[in-house]
Amino acid sequence: MRNRITKRVATSLFAATLALGALGTAQADEHGGMKSVEFGWTAWSDAEFVTKLAKQVIEANYDYKVELTLADIGVQYQGVAKGDLDGMLMAWLPDTHGNYMERVGDDVVDLGPLYEGARLGWIVPNYVPEVALSSIEDLKKEGNIKKLDGTIQGIDPGAGLMQLSETTMEEYGLDDYRLQSASGAAMTAALKRAVDNGEWIVVTGWTPHWKFGRFDLRFLEDPKGTLGEAQHIDAIVREGFKEDHPEIAAFLTNMYIPLDELQAAMAKAQATSYEEAIDAYIAENQERIQGWIDG
Repeated sequence: MRNRITKRVATSLFAATLALGALGTAQADEHGGMKSVEFGWTAWSDAEFVTKLAKQVIEANYDYKVELTLADIGVQYQGVAKGDLDGMLMAWLPDTHGNYMERVGDDVVDLGPLYEGARLGWIVPNYVPEVALSSIEDLKKEGNIKKLDGTIQGIDPGAGLMQLSETTMEEYGLDDYRLQSASGAAMTAALKRAVDNGEWIVVTGWTPHWKFGRFDLRFLEDPKGTLGEAQHIDAIVREGFKEDHPEIAAFLTNMYIPLDELQAAMAKAQATSYEEAIDAYIAENQERIQGWIDG
């Protein structure tokens, strides 16, 4: 199926993950025998904020070094299932990553949601008239195909959102369109160019995301429900993690961020940096974070 990562690419990424994991262990040993855990992450705005926030809080409150491995989402599921990664803090369930969890669910442990109420969909700028384009069904109108250059701007080819978008293309019969894969950063760059020029564009997207704070956007209606319902984003860890690192497992089980707070923090990260936004969030939410630690 178009836009799927190839087996060769997945194998190469997995090899890179293993190599980075070995490096992380070596680095942890150099820190005086300090215990270490290794989490996978993908450069999506919410995943980056939550994962780096967890790293900072853990390292400040426990005798642990946290190593982060940047990898494709499918590789992370493989890594956690095989025990090459300790965990990942970005399992979009039940729909977005449903296919991945079907494959590895028996080999990982779900510690519960980090935040809830997330949504996937296809998004347009609000200056695109609703009378012309309010639903995915409307994309088939001849004039809309031309204005959009027959393109749906996507993200990483291995992302669950892209797999659901491929299904959406088929279910709605969007044969005159192509689903363009790219990085998340390339998607937002394409959105910015279109907004700056007042051009029509459809992008794959989700909330929480900082782009909703920067641009005036709306979701297209999805009457067939192919892009799924509201999602919860969970922390998953390898088998045996809770026994090996009970304090960290308890912390991740307790960690929970209200969606509006997360989205505001992500917008701040885009305006400054993730480091500054995380520092600000910790300073402003000390009681909540202490609750994550104390349970």
